Amino acid sequence: MKDYKFFEERCILYPTLESVEMMNDFMLSLIPGELKEYFSSDTACRSDADSEIHSEWFTSEFLNDIKCYGIPNHKLSLKKGAPTMLLRNIDQSAVLCNGTRLIVNDLLPNVIGATVLT
Repeated sequence: MKDYKFFEERCILYPTLESVEMMNDFMLSLIPGELKEYFSSDTACRSDADSEIHSEWFTSEFLNDIKCYGIPNHKLSLKKGAPTMLLRNIDQSAVLCNGTRLIVNDLLPNVIGATVLT
C-alpha cells in the first residue's frame, strides 16, 4: 500500500455495479485508518418551474437509490491512502480529467485532497 507505483500499473475490473461496490468495500477494509463518508445532494433542482416534470416525484429516497453507470453513487466512502480514479473532467490543463488515478491525502468536511499518480 505504501508503494504508489504499484497502483500506476494496475486496476481491478468488474462486470457489474454490485460487484464493484463489494470490491470497493473489501479494499477499503484493508487500508488502516478512519473511514470518512461523503454524500451527494439529494434534492431536485426547482429552477425549472414551468417544466412538465413534477419535482415532487423525485424524493430524497429515490435520488439516493439511483445506481447506474455514469452517475456516482449517493455515498462515497474513503480513507487516507486509498487509491481513487476521477470520473469527471475537472481541469484538463492540470491533468485532472476522467481516468486520472490519485491517492487520497486529506479528508476534510467539503474537500478531498489527493496526489496525482498518472
